[in-house]
Amino acid sequence: MHGLGDVRFFDRLAPLYDLAMPPADGEALAAGLAHATRPIDRLLDVGGGSGRAAAALAGPEIFVVDASREMLSRARRERGLSAVAGDAGRLPIRDASVDAVTIVDAFHHLPDHGAAIHEISRVLAPGGAVVIREFDPTHPLGRGLVAAEHAIGMSSRFRAPSDLAAALDDAGLDPRIVDRGVGYTVAGVKRKI
Repeated sequence: MHGLGDVRFFDRLAPLYDLAMPPADGEALAAGLAHATRPIDRLLDVGGGSGRAAAALAGPEIFVVDASREMLSRARRERGLSAVAGDAGRLPIRDASVDAVTIVDAFHHLPDHGAAIHEISRVLAPGGAVVIREFDPTHPLGRGLVAAEHAIGMSSRFRAPSDLAAALDDAGLDPRIVDRGVGYTVAGVKRKI
């Protein structure tokens, strides 16, 4: 795996992560997934760590990919999820083999945003949706989060909703900003060929 980003931090934090983090926003994720134009039977949770986002979803078969082996161990052991160690920039998943992808509160930790978006587009079947839940660095509270993560040594790179939507569009995904705030949701639907 190249460019592990903040993975060492998450390996150390794994035992406390679910205690420190609030549950994922299932309503925002569902609203983003509702844009898919195909049934969602197989969902890939990229940067899914301990399975926190997967716990907020019901229905599809969920696979977690994360670079932190300690976080994946928790996803398997505590949530019974299928989980594989992998780099978001080189997903260990076949082309057009999943109906949906989620990235929840993790995109800013990925070392290569462009490669991750390309890989998401590659693994999504036509009509499938990606839903990215992130923090807005232009929001006053978002600016505080950026400063806090950098102060503790993280290499986080945050993107505003419109910037992330434009990047999805460039990768062949029809983007929609689902909601805004310090935490926002952007969805993209894989264009049919």
